[in-house]
Amino acid sequence: MLKKIISITGKPGLQKILSQGRGTLIVEDVETKRRFPVHSRDQVVSLGDISMYTESGDTPLAEIMQMLYDKTGGQPIDGDSMNSEQLHQSFGEVVTDYDRLRVRDRDIKKLYKWYNILLADGFTKFVEDTADTSDAETPAEDKAE
Repeated sequence: MLKKIISITGKPGLQKILSQGRGTLIVEDVETKRRFPVHSRDQVVSLGDISMYTESGDTPLAEIMQMLYDKTGGQPIDGDSMNSEQLHQSFGEVVTDYDRLRVRDRDIKKLYKWYNILLADGFTKFVEDTADTSDAETPAEDKAE
């Protein structure tokens, strides 16, 4: 779900990939809906490829955002007004086993900012359903037998 949403180093906010050309991506800013090219020299990372440190290993960003959505009931989070202790306390309520030594304040603030941007764009589901794909494959297997 978050594979087509990217963050570009040096540019604020998030962008959606619209199309891909030779050495160039055409993206649309999620907030302003302005379209522009991103060249191969720009540093780009897909939100689907980002994870956060937890005690049990790395947890994908999509799962953490889904936990945030479930915990807040789809309400935005104001991370900018929180101090360091409040940030870690609020994030600890959502992801209880996050690595408190390696997850920094700026990581949590950026997560909250991205979460709010995606909420404003209409995202309500951050993790793809695996049950839907397995159900779709079952009838094809029945036909083969």
